[in-house]
Amino acid sequence: MSEPDFSTRAAGPVRQATGIDGANIVYRVSGDPAARPLVLLHGWAQSSACWGEGLLADLTERYRVLAVDLRGHGYSDAPSAGYDDPKTWAGDVDAVLTAEGITADAVLLGWSYGGLVICDYLAEHGTGAVSGIVLVGAITSIGRGEAGGRVGTAMRAAIPGAMAEEPRVAIKALGSFGHALTGPTEGRGTEAQALFGLTLSTRPRVRAALFDRAVGHDDLLRSLDIPAFVLHGTEDTVVDVSAGRHAAELIPTAVASYWDGVDHGPFVADPQRFLTEVTEFLDSLGRSAGCTPGWSESARSSEGVVIET
Repeated sequence: MSEPDFSTRAAGPVRQATGIDGANIVYRVSGDPAARPLVLLHGWAQSSACWGEGLLADLTERYRVLAVDLRGHGYSDAPSAGYDDPKTWAGDVDAVLTAEGITADAVLLGWSYGGLVICDYLAEHGTGAVSGIVLVGAITSIGRGEAGGRVGTAMRAAIPGAMAEEPRVAIKALGSFGHALTGPTEGRGTEAQALFGLTLSTRPRVRAALFDRAVGHDDLLRSLDIPAFVLHGTEDTVVDVSAGRHAAELIPTAVASYWDGVDHGPFVADPQRFLTEVTEFLDSLGRSAGCTPGWSESARSSEGVVIET
């Protein structure tokens, strides 16, 4: 696998779709148009650049990759309102799929807050266009008492200072993340600074607005009728690993991989392992166009598989 590269070069042609409130949602497309669509949804105060050019290039060799800038992040519009409405987030994902003519076989991969956005979409639009989901260090619900939204120590320490407009306050608070996004920073200084820069470039009002809502998706997860892969670091200090275990226990078809000692950014900590596990899951899914079914049938008959590593 190529070395991680967290520059802001586009992963492919830059396109935009229009959300239900008129917001422009920017995304990058790369890969064979005939390959399985893989939609990447990043986390809180990040952007599509978070995945790194190296990982995106490797994924592009196998899939049609759509790396989305969530509303309020990256190059997408940052409207003054609407962040508290699950239908708005669902509409953003649907707008991207519609713009690309994707009506089946997509896989949605969400990191951190991106997992919540996946659930918003599925609750509103169902699984007709989606063959599977991947939840990476993800929340699936948000609000007081929601087990699927339990945050870790670094996130709790950063609030409320991380939402401040005063630079000194915000920088100090966000510094409490330490190496949460990358793991130990030795040898990863460039990546750590790049991800920190993405966080700071997200408007303070957007950082705050993403937490100013409450929604539970447990019922959705219990009834999910497509395969799911839950990948979570056991030492995640941004989204507590219990949130990942909660999702894996609720989803009938879930397979989970818990990375021992890894913090919030497994694709940064070990991009080759991340690539291997994600591609194994994706490649085991059947295609609606008549490809031999794999994972999709076996997973539906299972009670879930947990891999502790």
